Amino acid sequence: MLLRPRVPAALVALSFTLHGAASALTVEPVVAGGTLYTVATVNLATDRLQLHWLNPTTQAPYTTFSQLRARLRKEGRSLSFATNSGIYAPGLKPLGLHVENGRTLVPLNMASRGGNFALLPNGVFWVKGTRAGVTETRRYAALNVQPTFATQSGPLLLQDGKVHPAFNRSGTSFKLRSGVGVCRDGRVRFAVSAGPVNFYSFAVFFRDTLDCPDALYLDGSISAYATADRSTQLAEFAGIWSVSR
Repeated sequence: MLLRPRVPAALVALSFTLHGAASALTVEPVVAGGTLYTVATVNLATDRLQLHWLNPTTQAPYTTFSQLRARLRKEGRSLSFATNSGIYAPGLKPLGLHVENGRTLVPLNMASRGGNFALLPNGVFWVKGTRAGVTETRRYAALNVQPTFATQSGPLLLQDGKVHPAFNRSGTSFKLRSGVGVCRDGRVRFAVSAGPVNFYSFAVFFRDTLDCPDALYLDGSISAYATADRSTQLAEFAGIWSVSR
């Protein structure tokens, strides 16, 4: 069950606005362990969840939510929610697997060294029709999923309810963090922390508060989200997840 705490009026208004929309999407504030998170719950049966990197007209990356919002508007669609995808490399290129509309634009990255991405196990968040999963990278490679959309990032926060073996409760690396989980109710949940949190607490938040047995870390201090009338973005991205209508 999601905990609905006493939160700023602006966030309460945001929650009510999206609950009342025709889409099943909800975006709401959730507090756990003294940390405030913004959680977007996506129902793949009714919500249009997509991944974007390159603008098809310019072949340049969508680096901001506003650029993607403008593109969607030209297509007669409106942005309901957006958040950053996984960790990226210099040149605004996804560091690992990136699949859009069934096309693999960046292949799987099997590196075992290099920052959070290679803090193994890492994994892939994938969407195929009304199904989604968070799957450890080597297992994903063996499954031949052929997703519609997918992003690779790391570390893997949770696998079958088990916290990443490198995390510990007393970890001293506290940062703003974002991630995505596939939950027991079949929903996909994106979470962005409003303040610094360590990996262990972030993983436990997905498991115990959001009821997601499988979850993937997306990125750290640059993480942000946007709704129809709000954006928290301060840095450029190479990959944006969106829900539009």
